[in-house]
Amino acid sequence: MAETRTEALHQNAEGLDIQAPDAILSYLADAQIEAATVVRQAIPSIARAAEIIAGRLNSGGKLAYAAAGSSGLMALADALELPGTFGIHRGRIAILIAGGDDAFRTLAGGPEDDTEEAAAAVANAGIGKGDCLIAISASGTTPYAVKAIEEATRRGAATIGIANNRGTPLLNLADVAVLLETPPELIAGSTRMGAGTAQKIALNMLSTLTAVHLGHVHDGYMVNLMADNIKLRDRAARIVAAVSGRGTDEAARLLEKSGGAVKTAILLAAGADSADAAQKILEEAGQKLRPALSALGHDPEKWKPVFGKDHARTKK
Repeated sequence: MAETRTEALHQNAEGLDIQAPDAILSYLADAQIEAATVVRQAIPSIARAAEIIAGRLNSGGKLAYAAAGSSGLMALADALELPGTFGIHRGRIAILIAGGDDAFRTLAGGPEDDTEEAAAAVANAGIGKGDCLIAISASGTTPYAVKAIEEATRRGAATIGIANNRGTPLLNLADVAVLLETPPELIAGSTRMGAGTAQKIALNMLSTLTAVHLGHVHDGYMVNLMADNIKLRDRAARIVAAVSGRGTDEAARLLEKSGGAVKTAILLAAGADSADAAQKILEEAGQKLRPALSALGHDPEKWKPVFGKDHARTKK
């Protein structure tokens, strides 16, 4: 098997173990920064992938992540954040990691070769037509991830492959291939480092752009967050206040009236007759706040709200 970039030796690796601690850490930091910069080259493919995912979720489909080892941890981190940050229902997200629940305790290497487990995981998650699966593998050859994408394709799901080596099976099989061609690792083959960093950034970008397409982001605010603790309830009130121009006390009252739904509370501030009426307006606007505000006769393109003169802001 030919050596891949993720297994090659980094140019600064020779004599690494006898360098001063500060020098080692500087090399490590530089390698992380270098790995992060390659994500820019993948922006067009990430954009295509986000459009596909948003379309599937918007039509009632599910989003699955499939990976092994450190790539599985990157997938897990992204997937678990989606409900709280963007209000995507947990039942619409599937996390398929080689080794199952045991991976969260041991992260053993063996399960990444288990193709039968991968196929079963895709089937058990009910992934099929109308859904989307993201498979992540630094090498691009991990049997678990490759089999997951094959099985998802067979069952009619859209597929996205994320890998750090070009021309690999994972990328060749995917509907959208996201190549993150990171340099060799400072510790050869330790893809939890540079490759993992690039995967983390790409997944964050992918899920965030998906949320933008779904209408869960407005002027940089997460207007579909799930406010299930003190910090997030406070954040929700501040978002309602910032977008609507109302005071935070009034924003908190509107949130209570809306059942904690940020977009609904903003529309109540904008003049919607009731929470039910606001929700209907949102449905007609595809859950997007900007056209919903327009439907109520406001100009959402202006920073200064045309409702609520208190706390009004001016566009910079």
